[in-house]
Amino acid sequence: MTTTAALPSTLSIGLARGAAELRQFFRQKEFAVFTFSLPAFLLILLGSIFGESLPGSSVTSSQVFAASMVGAGIISTSFVTMGTGVALDREDGTLKRLRGTPMPATSYFIGKLILVAVASVAEVIVMLAVGVLMFDVRLPSDPVDWFTFAWVFTLGVIGCGMLGIALSTVTKGVNDASAATQLVFLGLQFTSGVFVMISQLPSAMTTVSSLFPVKWICQGLRSVFLPDEMAAYEMAGKWELGLTAGVLSAWCVAGLVLCLLTFRWSNRSN
Repeated sequence: MTTTAALPSTLSIGLARGAAELRQFFRQKEFAVFTFSLPAFLLILLGSIFGESLPGSSVTSSQVFAASMVGAGIISTSFVTMGTGVALDREDGTLKRLRGTPMPATSYFIGKLILVAVASVAEVIVMLAVGVLMFDVRLPSDPVDWFTFAWVFTLGVIGCGMLGIALSTVTKGVNDASAATQLVFLGLQFTSGVFVMISQLPSAMTTVSSLFPVKWICQGLRSVFLPDEMAAYEMAGKWELGLTAGVLSAWCVAGLVLCLLTFRWSNRSN
């Protein structure tokens, strides 16, 4: 009696694809170094300039900035990396070739999510090391804070990764995708309380930024790495963790819907 070997599952193929994505990413040394070093460089540069203590608090503006930049680093390695990576795969024909193989599309996206998850963890380690060593950022001792970090991180990576895929689809190529993701990312950092204290921004600007995940990811992480007294500096005067979870979850769903509606295996010209 002959036996037929079982075909690999979608998950196992996705894990194998994720390993391949990681090898390819870290072989591109210049790109990997730029991805990890740019947020850290901005943190060191701007955190060193703005180091005064905030009124009525022992917390410095550089510590607030460091906590926010941890969130910005996560967005950089999920939204920007995913947007440019998928656009590159589409432009150089990788997606077209993969479509002709037995690998399900789901496995391809599992592989990409593994890449951005690992890259985001590495980015967080780098940013926290800079924040702790240079700006006395405290690491939380309460397990509840680490649980908050875990779900903000997870929802942020998934939601921003999905949005990166969707944005890569509406651009013409990898150069356009790179420019578009960086422009959106940079603009939202200014309007979401990363580079400027959110309490100092115009209300119209913060209302618009509240529609996007950047503001909520950074606010959620400020609640983890800053004392509770700093909630008074937020727009609502509190951390709003329930609303943060709701908004980020909604963006995960919206990002998935956008991917399903817009994803293409090749450029329109192909």
